[in-house]
Amino acid sequence: MICGTQLFIWSYLSDAAVPKNCIVLKIPSTVADMNFNVMDKPGRSWLVCVVNWDISSRKLFEQCNSAGIILYNRQTGALAYWSDIYSESSHSPMVSLATQPLEESDRSMGLERFNSIIATAIPGNSQECLALACQATGGLWLFKFSLSGIHQEMISLNILNSNFNSSPVNARSLVWDPQHAFSGESGLRFFVLTDHEIQYWNIVLAPSINVQKIWSHEIVGNDSQLGIKKDLAGQKQIWLLDMQLDDRGKEFTILVATSCKDRVSSSNYIQYSLLLMQYSLGFSIKNSSFTNERILEKKALQVVIPKARVEDEAYLFSTRIRVGGKPSGSVVILAGDGTATVTSYWRGSTRLFQFDLPYDGGKVLDASVFPSGEDNDEGAWIVLTEKAGVWAIPEKAILLGAVDPPERSLSRKGSSNERVVDEEKRSQGTRGNTVAKKHSYEGWGPSDRQQAALVAKTAQDEEAEALLGRLFHEFLSSGEVEDILDNLREKGAFLKEDETNVFTRISKSIIDTLAKHWTTTRGAEFVASSVVSSLLLDKQQKHQKYLHFLTLTKCHQELSSKQRSSTLIIMEHGEKLFSMIQLRELQNILGQSRKHLYDSPSHVEASGSLWTLIQLVGEKARRNTVLLMDRDNMEVFYTKISDIEELFYCLSQHVEYIVGRDQPFSIQVQRACEVSNACTTLIHAAMHYRDEHKNWYPSLEGLTPWNCQHVVRSGLWKIAYSIMQLLKEVEAIDMPVVSEMWSQLERLTDVLLESYISAITAKIELGEEHQSLIVEYCSRRDELLACLYELAKRLTQLKCLETHIGVDDLDRKEAIFREVTEPLLLIAKRHEAYQTLWQLCYDLSDTRLLRSLMHESVGPKGGFSYFVFKQLLTSQQFSKLLRLGEEFQDELTIFLKEHKDLLWLHEIFLNQFSAASETLHAVALSPDDSLHPTAEESPTETKRFLSLADRRRLLNLSKIAAAAGKDMYFEMKARRIEADLQILKLQEEIISYLSDGVDVNDVDRPLLPGELIEICLKEGSKELCLKAFDVFAWTSSSFRNSNKSLLEKCWRAAVDQENWTLILASTVGCSDEVTMESLRETVLYKASQRCYGPESLIYGGSFDEVLPLQKVDSESPNFGDSSLSVEDILKQHKDFPDAGKLMLNAVLLAVIEDNVIVEEDIVMESR
Repeated sequence: MICGTQLFIWSYLSDAAVPKNCIVLKIPSTVADMNFNVMDKPGRSWLVCVVNWDISSRKLFEQCNSAGIILYNRQTGALAYWSDIYSESSHSPMVSLATQPLEESDRSMGLERFNSIIATAIPGNSQECLALACQATGGLWLFKFSLSGIHQEMISLNILNSNFNSSPVNARSLVWDPQHAFSGESGLRFFVLTDHEIQYWNIVLAPSINVQKIWSHEIVGNDSQLGIKKDLAGQKQIWLLDMQLDDRGKEFTILVATSCKDRVSSSNYIQYSLLLMQYSLGFSIKNSSFTNERILEKKALQVVIPKARVEDEAYLFSTRIRVGGKPSGSVVILAGDGTATVTSYWRGSTRLFQFDLPYDGGKVLDASVFPSGEDNDEGAWIVLTEKAGVWAIPEKAILLGAVDPPERSLSRKGSSNERVVDEEKRSQGTRGNTVAKKHSYEGWGPSDRQQAALVAKTAQDEEAEALLGRLFHEFLSSGEVEDILDNLREKGAFLKEDETNVFTRISKSIIDTLAKHWTTTRGAEFVASSVVSSLLLDKQQKHQKYLHFLTLTKCHQELSSKQRSSTLIIMEHGEKLFSMIQLRELQNILGQSRKHLYDSPSHVEASGSLWTLIQLVGEKARRNTVLLMDRDNMEVFYTKISDIEELFYCLSQHVEYIVGRDQPFSIQVQRACEVSNACTTLIHAAMHYRDEHKNWYPSLEGLTPWNCQHVVRSGLWKIAYSIMQLLKEVEAIDMPVVSEMWSQLERLTDVLLESYISAITAKIELGEEHQSLIVEYCSRRDELLACLYELAKRLTQLKCLETHIGVDDLDRKEAIFREVTEPLLLIAKRHEAYQTLWQLCYDLSDTRLLRSLMHESVGPKGGFSYFVFKQLLTSQQFSKLLRLGEEFQDELTIFLKEHKDLLWLHEIFLNQFSAASETLHAVALSPDDSLHPTAEESPTETKRFLSLADRRRLLNLSKIAAAAGKDMYFEMKARRIEADLQILKLQEEIISYLSDGVDVNDVDRPLLPGELIEICLKEGSKELCLKAFDVFAWTSSSFRNSNKSLLEKCWRAAVDQENWTLILASTVGCSDEVTMESLRETVLYKASQRCYGPESLIYGGSFDEVLPLQKVDSESPNFGDSSLSVEDILKQHKDFPDAGKLMLNAVLLAVIEDNVIVEEDIVMESR
């Protein structure tokens, strides 16, 4: 490990199998030149090789007693060589400096940084070694290290020249041939992986150093037999990233990355594969030379990740692989950003296991294989972490925790294609108070948010996080906060949002700190120990200091104004920690109360549902995190504070197992209540913390707290539903059991409904779809409160029996019921549970409480008042409904707008007679309206249809109300009402003339004037023909104008009623009086008299305005003219040439003096 200007070396294979004998080597200042800022990214600035001088020993567990170190600075090109780190005299290294710094212009000359370096001891020479270093462009350098100094030589400017194509060939890595690297018989042999092939080289040491190429094998090429292009369909580009050999040197494992394009979505992605190759059958390495024969053959090509995000080449080329660990054939892929993925082939498919560490564990720097105690047996994988030391990965963990290859990346970014990359880039440009992306967390589990916290963790984030951690620790010791805010701003500490924010990461690392040595015991002793509570309190104290640190440095103010969601997460960490402390205290209390039952196996089995839940949560976290594999489930549970939501997730998934559905009823109740108590204790503790620290919280607009997430709501609902099911199964329950179930269900209902309200509010503030959530909330609210109400009745009965209250003592019963339902009443009021409120008031017959609630609860559509009105209307309690109108005048008026048959009664009560007249008028003529039944009628009938007699009565009432109102339009209203009365009377008369075939459904429906006229014309009788003119007379002038063609049709029907030829023949030679008598009996005469006669009653104008009898100054009729007269219509009759004079006389005979016209009310709507 390099820290500052010092190199720290431990041996993990000492006798005690623990790291000891730490060796500290000082790096010369000439090598660690600070001008090049090499310490910013030390992992990318140094190459280190360890040379074991005792190459003859092959014992796996033998302690290393002599070793050399080669250190290369990739920035400065300087080399340092320690010949023996275990010798006191060798702690001053030999140094070889580059002639000049490596600039961009030097790369064209071959002076480029080395990307791979390997070293080996020279056989037979004490503390002398050779090192090979390769540049990406193919430059190969040879270094010889000895006690006399360091000799370096460029063997070739580009040993990788090839005729493969015109583009330059790049080197990826160097690997010694295990079979020939240490023998020295024919030289030192090594492999070079280029961007398209594997090359095999030999270094001849004597008499002079000479490098020769033995053979090469093409992997990416045009030859379909040798290459792999045919196996990778749809590729755009292929990269060979790294190569490793097995211990025998016979099997090659190559990591391949392929750029592909999805044909459906047209998005680009990277596919990672492992290419396994071996020597061809019959090929001899000893006798090999540069030849075109087929040297290697493909053994397998395994796709590791089908679709991963698009990465740049710098990231791809930083990826490395390691081989040789358990399970057999598994490979560790080390990504450049510090993640390690173990890929294994199990049961016919590729499986992946990602080694994950808490945030205080840092990156994975390298991986290796722990030596096995048996020959020819593979060892377990071990990884070197940045901050947590060396960790072993058990084979069982890989087999159980591995998953099928997902569409994800090897890196921490974790997206599946380039579109997500673009989205991340855009999101980094939208900072500040933006909370629109918060909605994506709804429905996420803790593991999802943990992965989201790893998204786009760049080098800048890591530097900012390291700086923040160092500044906080300095604050703990010194209390100094000067210039901290500016330093953090410069490092970009305020750029990221949510879990990716560095302040959030530090807060999470505080509450999720894993105890180094928590306990040495397991089981019941562990539960009773005080170590858990002590560690939780230590975490709480440190987190509180962290909050003070943020406040004193003004970072809290900066976060609250620009990164509100990050601030909320930090405060929620405090909530969760405080909740966990309260849960721990609850568990201690439960443990103490059960001590006397431990001797009884039946009770031991029945107790401890909280313990069962904790074991499930801890087991889930332990299986998902290798770092926690050897820890106790309880220890894991109380460590992963930030993942407290997992408790509710496991509860929702395993509630029947936790409650013990196969246990007796009493045990199920006990276990359900215990878990319920734990859940509500967590939520109440969090709310208490929030109230105590309310000044620390940012504005919650558009933010959803953790206790309102879907996973928490789901867990709360599951246990509440389980309790409700238990209540339905058994009717007779003891008083203490009912009381406990009531208490737990009431607390669960309260916290669950409050969670729903907060979640709905956040969605509304974000402008997201929320109707489905509201529907779910209302459904569960009504179900919970209905169950609580029934439980309250049972509890009241049990209390009455317990206190020996008589059946007739209604007052005391009511007092108990009020006391029991008081919490239910409060919940129902807060959440507008109108059905429960109504049921309470109805069962108590408490009108005072009802009216009070109606005044308090004002919601959409009138709130509780509207609900009460609807209940009274449905139950046909019209008198009670109208009496409420005395106190709730406006509310009832709005409600009765949809029930006008009752609205006029309320308007009469309010002395709004004119309005009541209009309402009655509308109800009487409404074709779809109906009356609510009276108390004497069947209660099953909610409404009955109005008859024509009913409608006439309503019109008469309307006339009376209009007279009582006596406004300025009274006379016009009265005339319009009278006209409508006449039309209803005409409808009755017309229906009486109809034949039996007419539909009786139309009898009581008020027909439109046009419909009545059509019926009259259709029947064709003389009486109905005249009734059509009566209907026209009682309509309005606007109706007559708009239906002029129908009026003309009536006149044609009227003239068609007579045989004018017969009348003409019968009146030939008769006196005028006889002729006039004959004409008076015609329909034409009677129609003219009704429409134009001196005593005709017409509403709203005259018929002359629409259809005059005769045209003035009209020589000949123009039948295409729209302004016809009655005379013109008569002229169109077939008998007019012969009997036209009689027709005109019949019409004109009826007109003697001016018509009596009823003025039309201009303010009334015309029919």
